[in-house]
Amino acid sequence: MTEAELLQLIAGGEDSRHQFKRDEIQRLFQRSGLIYADVIPVECTSVADLDEKAFDDYFTRRYGQSPQASGQPLPQVLQNIGLGDGQELNLAGLLLFGKRPQRYRPAFMVKAVAFPGTSLASHHYLDSEDIDGTLLAQYQRSLAFIKRNLHHVQGDQNFNSLGLLEVPEQAIIELLVNALIHRDYFTSASIRLLVFADRIEIISPGHLPDSLSVEDIRLGVTNRRNPTLTEHATQILPYRGLGSGIPRALGEWPDIRFESEVRSNQFRAVILRPVTGRITTEVTTEVERVLRVLIGEMSRQELQEALALKNDEHFRKAYLLPALGSGLVEMTLPSTPRSSKQRYRLTAIGRRWLESHPDGNSA
Repeated sequence: MTEAELLQLIAGGEDSRHQFKRDEIQRLFQRSGLIYADVIPVECTSVADLDEKAFDDYFTRRYGQSPQASGQPLPQVLQNIGLGDGQELNLAGLLLFGKRPQRYRPAFMVKAVAFPGTSLASHHYLDSEDIDGTLLAQYQRSLAFIKRNLHHVQGDQNFNSLGLLEVPEQAIIELLVNALIHRDYFTSASIRLLVFADRIEIISPGHLPDSLSVEDIRLGVTNRRNPTLTEHATQILPYRGLGSGIPRALGEWPDIRFESEVRSNQFRAVILRPVTGRITTEVTTEVERVLRVLIGEMSRQELQEALALKNDEHFRKAYLLPALGSGLVEMTLPSTPRSSKQRYRLTAIGRRWLESHPDGNSA
């Protein structure tokens, strides 16, 4: 078997007869470090699939000259820096600079869902998004998803400030980047990002390599699963490498636990959200308006009319979802969110917030 045939077998051809052999080879080669998923060519891709502007900007910034100044054709430039084989993009090149990476690898994205409670079994959710694009786009949109579904607290800040995120942003950044760079790209599955009332879970395909334990990574021990991807991602994502990401996240927020799940072949980072009886939620002008017009139990239509809002989608995104996400408003029928009998009411915390701000001043 030639090297090209071996790479095709590992990458996953269409011949199902090779499935068992392919799985065994993948496990063997990953353990021995003889081959990595990020450098396997992606079949049918070419430089036409490259976002040339994004690549030119990166190349010029990193190497001090444009790709054109090298005097070599673009496929050769990509091959020289490990992002292609001279004809096709490899996985690292596709995920970092592809125009539409999910056209060829649809599973390599982030599926994000925010729930109002603490259970995955809930049929109701506050927010959801399928986050695709390059790794940079996935990182940016995933961070934005988390931030819009967490509370902000004032602490010692001036009341006119936006407040601080309830969990330090840097801890979230470290774990998001870690998931995108170090996930197992031999496994055709998406990263899952779940926001619950009491925690955030970032679930990556691929358990820890055999040589690593959870205690090892807490201490900063590392094992590069995707070395080429990592090398370039350090220049694109807020990633500093050397195993420092997880210790840095723990330094920012110690209430994080890690689970390497061998049987389900995944790695789970669980960030515990703070539990407090104080009203520390940032209340936007839109949410405050909802609180002040919400009397007893009201339907969506009644709320929208009370607010004099005609655009249904604007009301949902700017008013209703943030009010529910803040924990100040709740559904009367949370298990059947689309019920025609659905009504909304203040929670105990919402009532307390109104009692503490009777004059409309949110200070």
